[in-house]
Amino acid sequence: MKDEKNPAQELREKLFAQPKHAALRMSDDEISAAFEWCEGYKTFLSDNRTEREITAFSQKLAEARGFEKFDSSKKYSAGDKVWFNVKEKAIILAVFGTRPLSDGVKIAAAHIDSPRLDVKPNPMYEDCEIALFKTHYYGGIKKYQWPTVPLSLHGVIVKADGEKITVSIGDKEGEPQFVISDLLPHLDSTMGERKASQVIKGEELNVLIGSMPFRSDEGSDLVKLNILKLLNEKYGITESDFLSAELELVPASRVSDIGFDRSLIGGYGHDDRVCAYPALMAALDCPNPSYTTVTVLTDKEEIGSVGNTGLSSAYLQFFVEDLAKTQGLEGRDVLRASECLSADVNAGVDPTFQSVHDKLNASFINRGIVVTKYTGARGKSDTSDANAEFVGKLRKLFDENNIVWQIGELGKVDEGGGGTVAKYVAHLGVDVVDVGVPVLSMHAPFEQIAKLDIYMAYKAFCTFYNQK
Repeated sequence: MKDEKNPAQELREKLFAQPKHAALRMSDDEISAAFEWCEGYKTFLSDNRTEREITAFSQKLAEARGFEKFDSSKKYSAGDKVWFNVKEKAIILAVFGTRPLSDGVKIAAAHIDSPRLDVKPNPMYEDCEIALFKTHYYGGIKKYQWPTVPLSLHGVIVKADGEKITVSIGDKEGEPQFVISDLLPHLDSTMGERKASQVIKGEELNVLIGSMPFRSDEGSDLVKLNILKLLNEKYGITESDFLSAELELVPASRVSDIGFDRSLIGGYGHDDRVCAYPALMAALDCPNPSYTTVTVLTDKEEIGSVGNTGLSSAYLQFFVEDLAKTQGLEGRDVLRASECLSADVNAGVDPTFQSVHDKLNASFINRGIVVTKYTGARGKSDTSDANAEFVGKLRKLFDENNIVWQIGELGKVDEGGGGTVAKYVAHLGVDVVDVGVPVLSMHAPFEQIAKLDIYMAYKAFCTFYNQK
């Protein structure tokens, strides 16, 4: 008799939403598969630090899987696979389905830019016989987190004659790294009175790049001169070549497992590469879809999706229009029939800082992917609010395919806010909702995610792409 459930227990099990840790809903074999799958993600995140590097990697990997450069003048058949490179900083992968494009396409859109420090156009100076780079931070960072973090330098330099030089220093064994120095606690009484957002000011994010002078008793800035001499010998550049360069400083720490149980992954750039990688792999691993699939790895989300490589521009719209033309259709008709998963992260509840969340409507690590119906701030301003019909369709799709998922908002009402690419895709008339991975320490130099969550993201994108 003791094992019998009372009516209240039975009714509770029937009516209450009862979220569980993903490990309690997965088999041992599936958990092992998830952990093994994450090894590929760890390598990807360690080896590709910028949007340019991820774009190049994605194109190379896609070509190895049979993707070809998209040609809008060609006719394509079901199973054909194409890539479209956007200024070397964003990329689209498409796989043609058996259904006509008039039935719409299935889009997954993730961003591959992350908060970082950009080197200024005139960056190099010398002070106190130390050479430094001036930087301009990119995206929403807590500036005080960046001093004393080992940094690596990535990007391109375009010389006056048009030659383009690729730079990558600081991530390989034995290479030098860079750093922003900090004030010792013995002398920081004045600094300690600053408010948190000004503990380190933007103009104090100056990066140490050298301290050895050119061996001469004549002239000034001999350390700067020596650094320029080294750069000229290695790359053939002069100081003026920084004017036409895109150089990014990112944390040099390697990606690693976190915890005694190795259940978490720590690293730079989980936002939003923890969604970009599973979307990329789903595009490669779903070669025979019914609906044409379109995977977008985009740039500039962290600063508002601006510019011609961000999704506030028209490149996705133009690409779908070009797809439509291959079947004699209008792009707007294809877009109206299309659906999109805006693949972006949400803030996981941190046990140390729970007060910023409404825990009934927050996302937790290890509860699977998080569906975020809307983001924005205050009264849902500046967001795309997904309609109930589309969310209901995804709910059914995920449940029927054993996808562990949850729903969440980005913090308490009026606590802050944020945005994703969803609103720009919605501008095209596409049904769209945010689906991604919960992250701890978002926008920090070393973020944390759960392995089971990213694996569920991969399963979710594959399921979305394999709809019949």
